[in-house]
Amino acid sequence: MTPITRRAALATGLALTTALTAAPLFAQNRPVLRLSSVVSNNDIRAEAFAAISEAVAAEFDLQVFNGATLVSQGTELIALQRGNLEIGLVAPQTIAEQVPEWSIVTSAYLFNDVDHLQRTFDSEVGEQLLALTEGIGIHVLAPVYFGTRQVNLKPEIEVQTPADLNGLTLRMPGGDAWQFLGSAIGANPTPLAYAEVYTALQTGAIDGQDNPLPNDYNMRFYEVTSQIVMTGHLIGFDVLAIANDTWNGMTPEQQQLLQSAVDTAIAESTERHLAREAELVQFFQDQGLRVYEPDRAAFRDYAQARYLESEFAASWPEGMLEAINALAE
Repeated sequence: MTPITRRAALATGLALTTALTAAPLFAQNRPVLRLSSVVSNNDIRAEAFAAISEAVAAEFDLQVFNGATLVSQGTELIALQRGNLEIGLVAPQTIAEQVPEWSIVTSAYLFNDVDHLQRTFDSEVGEQLLALTEGIGIHVLAPVYFGTRQVNLKPEIEVQTPADLNGLTLRMPGGDAWQFLGSAIGANPTPLAYAEVYTALQTGAIDGQDNPLPNDYNMRFYEVTSQIVMTGHLIGFDVLAIANDTWNGMTPEQQQLLQSAVDTAIAESTERHLAREAELVQFFQDQGLRVYEPDRAAFRDYAQARYLESEFAASWPEGMLEAINALAE
């Protein structure tokens, strides 16, 4: 057996110290990617973002900030453009403020379902939309479905047509596209931060809000409302976007790693949202809420007429509406 000398011990200690410090140093040298979202930590999308972070951990230190704790809701796009954020969950309504053509995908009753949404983004229409976002400094990684938006009300009234929402104060996110959506289904929209909605419903400051069923569950809106009117007025989605400077600074291999991680996680998130929506109808009924479908044709006709007469439609690329409609077939 070889005896352990003082020199050998020192050498061994140095090697061990080097080995122990090498991993943290490597970790520190990984590019930091900050991802900001407005979703709550118990949201399915929050789990998807965590999965993306884990999948790219060998190359990136992807730090997830949910609940708008890093960047305020509606300011994600500006943060990306200013270099204050690497990845953000951005509402298409926010993009439409800088790229008016994007207002088409924020219009009521445009998409029949999530498959129609995905087919659109996979088509030439999608390529055209994504090319427009490159011009404002972001690269869209994926549309992120989070459910079909329904109307959730506190007053116990019967709602069958848009006329029945007349005079009701409906919370909508801030921004012209969101506010127009609220009016396009007959309500009186008012802007309010997502985190403030529960208290506003509880105190009666607003009559209702619109969100997909999983959001209603995550934020416990069912505790302070009486009914959910299944208007299905918007296939809810945001886009996961990365700053162009960040994306272009990656190697092709790094880009592929991140894109693959996003595609896998978001596909699973979509399936989980669809399953959750189906389950939650019964849950809300068990909680004492009335859940019912109104005259959707009346809502659809009213909303689409409002959009086609609006200034938003004037910015839609020629032929795009017809192309999107054709993809529904």
